[in-house]
Amino acid sequence: MHDSIATITLPGGLHVPTIGLGTWMMGEHKRHMPAEIDAVRHALDLGMTLIDTAEMYADGASETVVGKALKDRRGEAFVVSKVLPWNASLDGTIAACDRSLQRLGTDYLDLYLLHWRGEHPLADTVAALETLKASGKIRSWGVSNFDTEDMEELFSVPDGKNCAVNQVLYNLSRRGIEYDLLPWCQERHIPIMAYSPIEQGRLLEHPELIHIAKAYQATPAQVALAFLLERDNVIPIPKTVNLNRLRENRDAVDLDITDEDLDRLDAAFPPPSRKVPLEML
Repeated sequence: MHDSIATITLPGGLHVPTIGLGTWMMGEHKRHMPAEIDAVRHALDLGMTLIDTAEMYADGASETVVGKALKDRRGEAFVVSKVLPWNASLDGTIAACDRSLQRLGTDYLDLYLLHWRGEHPLADTVAALETLKASGKIRSWGVSNFDTEDMEELFSVPDGKNCAVNQVLYNLSRRGIEYDLLPWCQERHIPIMAYSPIEQGRLLEHPELIHIAKAYQATPAQVALAFLLERDNVIPIPKTVNLNRLRENRDAVDLDITDEDLDRLDAAFPPPSRKVPLEML
C-alpha cells in the first residue's frame, strides 16, 4: 500500500492530492483502452486520485475510459472535466455537463472547467456553472488557459470569485506564468493545475535535467515534477499509461530538491523577466 499523498485545499474546501493523472490522448484507439483503464485504476491505488479529462479529448472517448475505470470506485476519485468554449453558453454548459456525466457514468463531477476563453460571455458561463453546482451536478468549478487579464475579468462578473482552479500549461521549459499569473493566483489561494508538466516528454533529454536527476538517483521526469511540486498551490497532472512511470510520477512527491539544485534549474531554464503571453498546447 502507498503512503498517502499530501493534499491541497481548493477554495470552497475540497481536498485534492498534490499530483494527479491527465488523460489527454486516452480513448483515441479502442485497442489501447484496456491499458488506459488499468492506468487510471493504478493511479487510484497509488493515491493519485485526481483524474483529469475533458469532453474534447478523443471526442468524449477519454471520459468513457475514465468512466469504465471508475465503475466500482467512483467514491475514491476526484474527477475533473471541461466544457468546450463553443458549448459554454448558459444552456450549452448545462447540456455539455449532462453529456459528460453520461459518458463518465456518474451523477456528479468534482470539478468542471471552462476549457479556454470563447465567444460566450463569462457571466453566462459562470451562471451556468453556479446552476450546476446548486443542483449537485458539480461540486466546484474553475477555468483553464486563463491569463491574468482573463482572471481579472472573471473576478469582475457575478460569482466569478468562486473559481476553484486555473489549469494551464506549466513546466520547466514554459515558466511564463511565474511572472504574473502564478503570483496572482497564489495571492487569492487559487491552485494552478499544471498540464503537460514534462512537456510531453520533450524535457527529458535535457542534459542538465539528466545530470541533476542522477545525483538524486531519480529520473529526469521526477525532477521536472518535483520542481513544480516545490511551488505553492501547484498541482501537476502528468499523463501516462505506463504503470512504472505512474509509480515514478507518484514518487516525485517525496523528492526534495536542494536550493542549490533549484538554482541550477533556474540557470538551465531561466524564469521570465517580463510578461509573456500565456502559452497553450
